[in-house]
Amino acid sequence: MQEIATRVRDERRRQGMDQKTLALVADVGVRSVHRIESAEETVRMDILMRVLTALGLGVAITSRRQP
Repeated sequence: MQEIATRVRDERRRQGMDQKTLALVADVGVRSVHRIESAEETVRMDILMRVLTALGLGVAITSRRQP
């Protein structure tokens, strides 16, 4: 979760947004943006996806199993 938190925070700043602006664009609460950027474990997936989408980011799922 820390990697996601760092990427979200860095991208938000790169785009010149504060947490409140990102929350408005993503249609989520400011507390939700704070939870994501703080790498809290209680973030709902739908809210995370709204924030990522608002930033133009996405999620890729890869296998970690070794052959």
